[in-house]
Amino acid sequence: MTTTSPQATSLSFDGRAFINGERIAARDGQTFDCISPVDGRLLTTVARCGEADIDAAVAAGRAAFEDRRWSGLAPAHRKRIMIKFAEQLTAHADELALTETLDMGKPIKYAKGVDVTSAANCIRWYGEAVDKVYDEIAPTGRNALAMITREPVGVVGVIVPWNYPMIMAAWKIAPALAAGNSVVLKPSEKSPLTALRLAELALAAG
Repeated sequence: MTTTSPQATSLSFDGRAFINGERIAARDGQTFDCISPVDGRLLTTVARCGEADIDAAVAAGRAAFEDRRWSGLAPAHRKRIMIKFAEQLTAHADELALTETLDMGKPIKYAKGVDVTSAANCIRWYGEAVDKVYDEIAPTGRNALAMITREPVGVVGVIVPWNYPMIMAAWKIAPALAAGNSVVLKPSEKSPLTALRLAELALAAG
């Protein structure tokens, strides 16, 4: 598998933002070119999201949090969905590896063997932790009781750099989702494509 193989040349990329379960253009219509560092080809145009788009994403995340469609699920249910999400990455490993390579220049064998695998393992690990990480009793004096309870906080905003976009997206979204939060992810403009694909795979997982 190479960047000139039929599988790579047949890939098409949707650069629209992913907000509230839908691919949408930026509110003001602005875009920027996503150029491959491998050979300088134009991969796609990407929505250049602004303040209005961020507000829309946060509002969608807040609505999802408050109606408890995710945070209100039983832990075992959230666990199953997160493990299915990890399985989606594994099932689309070739596509994700090629996308990562074309988008940010990483050798394909590392993109598939390290980045895709590590991202899937991270999401799976936190999925498994959902029903295994318990609340705690903090050490206190004999006359006091202090309990530590882990609860979702709401909408979590995360920013991902360009160099390990898939792995670092997983590092940030997996614990937030495991806890029951909603997430707004801002990928690097230098390597946004796998983050957009991860959103679709998360939706496919439930």
